[in-house]
Amino acid sequence: MNTSVLQPSKLGTKEHWDNAYEEELANFEEIGDEGEIWSVNLLHFWPAYWFLNRMCRFGSESVEKMVEWALENAPPSQKASILEVGSGNGTLLFGLFDAGYDASKLHGIDYSAGAIKLSKGIAQTRGASAIRFSECDFLNDEPPKPDGASDGEANVWDLILDKGTYDAIALGVKDEQGNSPAVKYPGRVARLLKPGGLFLITSCNFTEEELKANFISEETGLVYHSRIQHPTFTFGGKSGSVCSSVAFQKK
Repeated sequence: MNTSVLQPSKLGTKEHWDNAYEEELANFEEIGDEGEIWSVNLLHFWPAYWFLNRMCRFGSESVEKMVEWALENAPPSQKASILEVGSGNGTLLFGLFDAGYDASKLHGIDYSAGAIKLSKGIAQTRGASAIRFSECDFLNDEPPKPDGASDGEANVWDLILDKGTYDAIALGVKDEQGNSPAVKYPGRVARLLKPGGLFLITSCNFTEEELKANFISEETGLVYHSRIQHPTFTFGGKSGSVCSSVAFQKK
């Protein structure tokens, strides 16, 4: 699916996510609830009510599978610099921390101030306060650089992760030419990756082939690396996965 086909939605607005994380932050401060693993889903094959009943279960499953992939392809022994785009409440980074990754090598960015405050609060309770969480608009701001990188460097990350953020960006307001803000996303990822660096994305809205079409180009220099197998289902004579996870590598 070309991102220009998608219609703008409140799920692609900063206001929506600010409100969502403001509520989750209040719940965390009141009762210690760490919040949901959010997904943004338009569903190629499934009715919305079917998915909503399963969103949290598949969200946890996706995190586990992404951590397993990281352990195989960028293990803690490599001391890779890792950036999550749209880190939300930090669930994926905490999963990496629990799996043995050095907290000081883990970085999360989100454009919602509430998400950053929530993830920092959770990090304190988990003994993971060395994970860096920063408020940052990925398409327009420069993310903080990992320790040891010079100010003039751009391609400084060994591994960039995305679980659902590209989906949300694709639902943003289109420009005058009818382009989704997501058209800027692949170039931003490629610019930040080191040569040989990896980018792993999990999407609920795009198939594996669509992700390949959107990210692999001469401009990005990204090539297909690997994939994560997710459960498949059949409904109404059509088959598909609830989400797709594809890894790319920068040449």
